[in-house]
Amino acid sequence: MQLDQLRALRASVDAGTLDGAARLLGLTPSAVSQRLRALETATGRVLLVRSRPVRVTPSGEAVLRLARQVEALVVDTAAELGGGAVPVVPVAVNADSLATWFLPAVAPLAGEIAFDLHRADESRTADLLRDGTVMAAVTVDAAPVAGCRVTPLGVLRYRALAAPAFARRWFPDGFHEGWERAPVVVFDRTDDLQDTHLRRRGADPAAPPRHLVPSSADFVDAVRLGMGWGMVPDVQRPPGLVDLDPGGAADVTLHWQQWRLRSAALDRVAAAVLAAGRAALERPAGERSARGRGSAVASRPSDDTAEAESRRPES
Repeated sequence: MQLDQLRALRASVDAGTLDGAARLLGLTPSAVSQRLRALETATGRVLLVRSRPVRVTPSGEAVLRLARQVEALVVDTAAELGGGAVPVVPVAVNADSLATWFLPAVAPLAGEIAFDLHRADESRTADLLRDGTVMAAVTVDAAPVAGCRVTPLGVLRYRALAAPAFARRWFPDGFHEGWERAPVVVFDRTDDLQDTHLRRRGADPAAPPRHLVPSSADFVDAVRLGMGWGMVPDVQRPPGLVDLDPGGAADVTLHWQQWRLRSAALDRVAAAVLAAGRAALERPAGERSARGRGSAVASRPSDDTAEAESRRPES
């Protein structure tokens, strides 16, 4: 495998077409196609489906990951030699982290590193690592993706919150009933946090009317404005909201996964994210007395917390 062949693969995926790759590389589409065929001959595998946009095959995912790693090393080396482009670090981040603690963590590096952020549900960010789209991800997956290493970040703790007027209207006799009638705010159709909470309360998740608000900040605003109740992370909780179920918090344990690659840019991003995550996030219930803030490796329910899958893509 040659460097120009790997660059042709990476450019084709980034641009979505061979014509787009040719423009990125300053080549003709025919030259890009020849390099891709040579790479497939060298590997003995079909790496790219020539659709619109192009799609990498499972074999192509591994080679694309290699192509991106090689490019990252080339940029790092050029920077050490005092020249070259600003390194680009693509990272997948869930929307709730992106709206709260993640951007302040990486902002100090923005003058030296360019960020290509992919907003993705934290249960799906590992897929972007597997296919080589990103170099690192905030994910709920504690098992490392092939070629990656994983470090625990901490817990996003969600609570069922509502505006005071909403709580008085829909739960006049207390919070033990009314769940099947009270409107609920949901991030999108993959957001299962509210449904999980309703099941825990013995309510049918399909019963209450629901508002879909696919933005972290707007989701919280919708709850604050009384459109419905919703599961809001502690790090995003505005003042004045009522906790409808003080004993029913839901913990979502987050991890940082990144390529096993000695890249100065990636290592700097990882250090900033790990420090910020451990400062901003909670520790799992079972680790509170034994580990540093955010240092636990898994979320475990206690008397006042329950595990749940988190929402918020996506990107």
